[in-house]
Amino acid sequence: MPLLGLLGGLVVAGLAGCGRDTASAETGATPSVERVMVVGASTIAPLLSEMAKEYEKTHPDIRIEVQAGGSSRGIMDVRQGVAKLGMVSRGLKPDEQDLQHILIARDGVGLILHKTNPVTRLSKDQVVGIYTGKIKNWKQLGGQDLPITVVSKAEGRSTLEIFSNYFGVPYKEISAHVIIGDNQQGIQTVAGSPAAIGYVSIGSAEYESQQDAAIRLVQMDDQIPTTAAVASGQYAISRELNLIFKPPLSDRVRDFVAFTQSEAAAGLVTKQYFVPVARP
Repeated sequence: MPLLGLLGGLVVAGLAGCGRDTASAETGATPSVERVMVVGASTIAPLLSEMAKEYEKTHPDIRIEVQAGGSSRGIMDVRQGVAKLGMVSRGLKPDEQDLQHILIARDGVGLILHKTNPVTRLSKDQVVGIYTGKIKNWKQLGGQDLPITVVSKAEGRSTLEIFSNYFGVPYKEISAHVIIGDNQQGIQTVAGSPAAIGYVSIGSAEYESQQDAAIRLVQMDDQIPTTAAVASGQYAISRELNLIFKPPLSDRVRDFVAFTQSEAAAGLVTKQYFVPVARP
């Protein structure tokens, strides 16, 4: 994913068009601009930022602010009315059915190593061993004689929850040396350490590796972590990327939500290395 400075960043569109300004000058009225806060998963935030920028080009009466902070924060802020829309990088749980959601894309969670690490494949048991502290050195896995630096996500992050559920390792049993928040931090940490291992959004990892980040996704058993594998349904650790809200929504916000389902938005999904959702 691109480095967008999303924590606290703003996504602001251009000013209103000349025709609207002229009308306002004639009537003496000030154009009404609705400001909309979108908060949640760092995986989705870059995509929503691009969608917001594209939408605002033709809708000068709305300004959309996108802030990362994790899926749990997105749910909390929408419930409390702090944010109008939330971003959740997983399916909603039974106790979250008070919220409505729109599926905007699909993604997967993959393991990343430094690109110089000679290990090309890991088993599920080996990953569990690494993250529970039972496997401590890469030479135990056919790699170099280097102590493994375990990078994991902070509590409350959907990526951590998906990782924990798939590998059967509760959060409190993970033996991590580095705790990170968003995907970008995880990628930067692993890129800066030849002995590190982490898990991040596949879309984020593919994008950053194309930008020459010193990382690579690693195969686990027969699971090859690519967006193509997610799209085909062959990758097991896949997930939904959802936009959540509590009705009622204003006409402007409802129209933006509809835009996230459009062909134009699907093009942005692909550019961000996520998997578009098939529409009827």
